Amino acid sequence: MKFTFIIDPIQRLDPGHDTSVALMEAAQELGHEVWITQANQLGVVNGRATALLQPVQLTPVQLVDGLWVAANPWFVLGDSTIGDLDDMDAVFMRTDPPVTVPYLYATYVLDYIDPTKTLVINSPQGIRAANEKMYGLQFTEAMPETIVSQNKQVIRQFVEQKGAAVMKPLGGKAGEGILFLEPSDRNINSMIEISTQQGQVPVMVQAYLPAAKDGDKRIILLNGEPIGAVNRIPTGNEFRGNMAVGGRVAQVKITDREREICAQLAPVLQRDGLIFVGIDVIGGYLTEVNVTSPTGIREIDRLEDTRLGHQVINWIAQHRAERLQAAAIGDL
Repeated sequence: MKFTFIIDPIQRLDPGHDTSVALMEAAQELGHEVWITQANQLGVVNGRATALLQPVQLTPVQLVDGLWVAANPWFVLGDSTIGDLDDMDAVFMRTDPPVTVPYLYATYVLDYIDPTKTLVINSPQGIRAANEKMYGLQFTEAMPETIVSQNKQVIRQFVEQKGAAVMKPLGGKAGEGILFLEPSDRNINSMIEISTQQGQVPVMVQAYLPAAKDGDKRIILLNGEPIGAVNRIPTGNEFRGNMAVGGRVAQVKITDREREICAQLAPVLQRDGLIFVGIDVIGGYLTEVNVTSPTGIREIDRLEDTRLGHQVINWIAQHRAERLQAAAIGDL
C-alpha cells in the first residue's frame, strides 16, 4: 500500500515523541510505501487533489534504558514529485493545530480525494465539524459541567457557583492559554477580558475537577475502540498535565467508566469519519476530543511495550481489503 502523511516540516518533528513518526515507521516496517507532504503543498488540478510528494525512508527509534533514541539522521528524503492523492491508498492529515484559515483550506482540498479509492484519516468533513473543545458537548453525561461564552458576567457567575473552574480557548492546543479561575483571584476580570478579547471571542469554561492533580488521561481510539492510554500528571506548580508543558507520563489502565465514555463516542466518531482520535479524561469525565493530530502513541508504546502504530496501519490495510472485496461483489 501507499501512504501519504500530511505533516509539519519533518525536520521539526521529534522522532522519540511524535505520533506521526510512529505511524510512518509502522507503515514502513509493515512493507508499505511512505510519502510526506505539507498542507501548503496541496492543490486541486482538473478536479483532483494533488500534492508535492516526497518519499521518505526512516530509521526507526530504539528503546534504550526506557527512552526512545533516534539515529542521526533519522530520515532520508527522495526526490519531490507532484502526484494525485487518489493514487494513494491512505492519506493521514497530521498537521498540528491550531485550526487556522489555511488549515481549513487544506481540508477543502482533501474533499477532492475520491473516497472510493483513498481513505483520508481523519475525514476532512469530520475535522471541520469537530472543534476539539466543543465536540464533546454533545455527550452531556460524559462531560463535566461546562459553559461556552464570551460574556464576562456569565463566566464570573459560573466560576462563583462552582468555586473554581478552568477556562480554555476554543482553538488552543497543548495546554496553551488554559487558565485556572477562582472567584477570589483579583485578576479574574482581566483574565476573562484577555481570553475573550474583550468579550468578542467565546471560550470554554469547565468546573474544576480536583482529580486533575492525579492526572489527565489520554486515551487513543481507533474507529471508536480504545487501544491504549497514558496518564499525564502535573509537575511542580503547574496545574496542567499536558506533555507540552512538562507533564510527567505514567502507565495507566482504562477503567470501566472510560470504556462507557468510548462507547458513547464510537457511533458519532464513526459517522463523522474520525478514525484516529485521542480523548482526554479527568476523574471519569471527558474534557476534550482531539481529532487533528492526536499524540500519545510513543509514550504508550514505551510504557506498555506495545506497537500501536502497527495496529493502526493493519486496521487500514484490513479496511482497504474489505472495501475492495465489497466493490468486487458489487461488480458481479
